[in-house]
Amino acid sequence: MSATVGLDRDTLDMMLESLQEFVAAALPDERLLELDHDDVCPEETVRAMCGEDLGVQLVFVPEEYGGLGGGAFDSYRVCERLARIDIGLATAVFATFLGSDPILIGATDEQRKEWLGRIAEEGILFAYGATEPEAGSDLGAMKTTATPVTTDGRVTAYSITGRKQWISNGSIADAYTVLALAPAGPSWFVVEKGTAGFSAAPPEDKHGIRLSNTAALFLDDVVVPADHLIGGEEGRGLTQAQQVFGYTRVMVGAFGLGGGWSALDRAIDYSLNRIQGGAPLASKQGYTHKLIVPHAVRLEAARAFLEETASRIDAGEGAGGALNTEGAIAKYLATEAGNAAAEAAIQAHGGYGYTRDYMVEKIKRDVRITMIYEGTSEILEMTIARDRWQQHLKTSGAYYRDMARGPAGVGDDVGGPTAALALECLAAVFEACRVGHLTRNQHVLLRLGELTAYAECAGALARRAAAAAAGALPEKADTRFTAAALAAVSRVFAREAALKVAEEGLRWVSGADAGADLGATLPLERVRAAQAGLLADMNQVADALYGREA
Repeated sequence: MSATVGLDRDTLDMMLESLQEFVAAALPDERLLELDHDDVCPEETVRAMCGEDLGVQLVFVPEEYGGLGGGAFDSYRVCERLARIDIGLATAVFATFLGSDPILIGATDEQRKEWLGRIAEEGILFAYGATEPEAGSDLGAMKTTATPVTTDGRVTAYSITGRKQWISNGSIADAYTVLALAPAGPSWFVVEKGTAGFSAAPPEDKHGIRLSNTAALFLDDVVVPADHLIGGEEGRGLTQAQQVFGYTRVMVGAFGLGGGWSALDRAIDYSLNRIQGGAPLASKQGYTHKLIVPHAVRLEAARAFLEETASRIDAGEGAGGALNTEGAIAKYLATEAGNAAAEAAIQAHGGYGYTRDYMVEKIKRDVRITMIYEGTSEILEMTIARDRWQQHLKTSGAYYRDMARGPAGVGDDVGGPTAALALECLAAVFEACRVGHLTRNQHVLLRLGELTAYAECAGALARRAAAAAAGALPEKADTRFTAAALAAVSRVFAREAALKVAEEGLRWVSGADAGADLGATLPLERVRAAQAGLLADMNQVADALYGREA
């Protein structure tokens, strides 16, 4: 049994409970709706959460700089809990840790002591200044420049000029990490609030996360000392940014997970009391099996991959951006599932769900951003597909056939063989695309990214369900479902993944006029046969969600 990385279970539980109690007292639902309506960030509450009143910021800061040294698993649990309360509030808190990531990854020890120490001791707020109006997520296309200022032939400062867009905490942060193009290449700088020439635009009037302050930044010959160049060496900015994508995308994935579950739980509660046709909606398959169960299943598939990836990061695998693709898969499915769950929750409330008096309407607007920031779903599809395409080519098609052996061995009771079937089908689809040169079609490549996420998450969920059955889940894992219920959840998702990969893979290969007969290669009869028992398993998941388990 490996030693616990980060917080122990009791400390994490205490932090989660304290967080829930603190925010519930400061921001009850009525206040959240009021702030959303007025488009106001509760800055005082954010600062109190990152101060002596709560100290949530300590989870994200290493012990040597005054924090608690929480790991990726701890951060995922905290981010999910924050998002269950309010994704805008979660964004405001997380922005500090996103903003300090370039410091944690690339700074000198003196810089870490200075800035991470101030986050821990003073609770200062950070912002992450990377995105630009025209470049968007393409950091290599930025136009913000950093010109060296020399004194007696030595660089003593940098003059930064440019504009940043969509910056969380843009108007309220105390310090900013800003990516700018120095002579040797993109580089990160720390810019403090109040520096001459540095200003923020009025907050954006956003569709959702209206409790998060989002604003453009303007830098007009902003002079910062040379020791504010993170790491003391120019040209390392993009590398430093790439090194944290696996971690940060897991955290934003946790936002999608938390938002989706918050909406779904409200729909579950509503259906227990809403009577239609003489019985509560909770008793009707037409309600539960369309609007509740499928979304709970996808959210838990995403959780399985999030927890696996967080555990691997804590084990040291994420160094140098090694788990960027896994982070992309985790964020992709969690945010897509969270958005779909919130949409279903509105439908589940009927006309009430469409009104601003009900939180599900707000949650839907809030969770939508998770599919855009920290990498849009389309960028993630491309990231996933490109990496896994290279793996397929390097292994002569064995990558997913080999991966299928894992879930195939965990047992039919948790859907392992069906999850393995999804991965086998994915291998066949990739190979058909190779033979037909189909990845020249960008849309086909992106669809491979989607299918990959489903198949790999099915494998992760089967492993998680098997671990639950063996009493071997990670110490700090979420335990909402019993082992038996989680096994049913896994079986339902494995069927969906296998069918999706086979049928949609066949659709796009045939649709691209590949000439290859993928239908003869895919085990379609096995995929269809695997759907047997689906309705019974959905009944079991519904019973678990509604507390009706025997």
